[in-house]
Amino acid sequence: MTNQPYDGYDPYGQQQPQTPQGWPEQGHEQGYQQGHQGHQGYQGYDDPYAAQQYTQQWQGQTWETQTQSPVSAQVTAAEETAYLPPQGYQAAAPAPGPAAAGEYGPATVAGNARITDAQRARAEGRSPIIEPGMQPAALTALLGLLLAGAAAVGTYALLVPLVVLQAVTAAGWFRLNGMWPARQGIALGFAGAVAGDAALLASDRSPSAILGTLGVWVLLALVLQLRSHADPDERMYGLMATVAASALAIVAGGYLAAEADAVTVGAVAVAVAVLARALPLPTPASVVVALLAAAGGGAAAGSMTGMGMSGALLGVGAAACALIGHRVASYDYPSRFVHFTAGVALPLSAAAPVVYVLGRALV
Repeated sequence: MTNQPYDGYDPYGQQQPQTPQGWPEQGHEQGYQQGHQGHQGYQGYDDPYAAQQYTQQWQGQTWETQTQSPVSAQVTAAEETAYLPPQGYQAAAPAPGPAAAGEYGPATVAGNARITDAQRARAEGRSPIIEPGMQPAALTALLGLLLAGAAAVGTYALLVPLVVLQAVTAAGWFRLNGMWPARQGIALGFAGAVAGDAALLASDRSPSAILGTLGVWVLLALVLQLRSHADPDERMYGLMATVAASALAIVAGGYLAAEADAVTVGAVAVAVAVLARALPLPTPASVVVALLAAAGGGAAAGSMTGMGMSGALLGVGAAACALIGHRVASYDYPSRFVHFTAGVALPLSAAAPVVYVLGRALV
């Protein structure tokens, strides 16, 4: 066999090599085997370049056949390329039946991005705020009245509703931040609250016990997050949520450090303010009505405890902090669980510091 110039070479115009005697001349499988053996062991070539030409010529004929690949190979290829981005073509539209039955959008090669209700609300110009409503407000009022009555009985009686408030605060804060289940973080925050209460009782209700517990629990939360194997962003997010939940639960122990009369007045004022805030009124009017109701409730409770008109001032201060906690629990389309945990506990927990401070100043 002689080598032809490359420019004039026509692989489909040359004569096919002779098949060894006894081999079938037709059939795609036999042809493929013949070409494969010819490439490995056929000695009828003058040089390697001619062998390469022959192999290329035989592959071209094999590619033009209509033989289908096995089903398993097709499935494997489909699975490997299922998530590749589109390259110049459009995917076929899915059948309308499955999409309607599952309430999901059509399947796409590039993925289907999902947005939260809050993001959709912002895109549509709506507010992502949903207030807890009257039922959580009633539970807040009930818990506030329990705090007020227990404070009048004694310190250890106050521990019972206070521990409930601290537990609900820790759980509600984690769920409000979208972290659920978060049993370790909730347990850590609640343990910090209990440790702060124990430190308050051991130190004769000294406020330094709250600050010391806060410092220890921040360090403990930092150490635990450093031992986590999560991504750095997730660890930072978990650290901030744990520290905030622990701080809110521990700070709620300010009711235990405050004067009993101040706790009674402040808890009553918060209960009245939250109920007034839940009324179906415009937000500015609702806030004004809530503060006025808190002033009235504080004055009424102060007249019974001996604080007089100072109770109105303490009631307004406690109600202002309670409304802030109420607003936080309403943020970013919270769930029903958030409303009945954070929506119940945050108003009372946020009012604890001002009850302590104003109670020491006014009583």
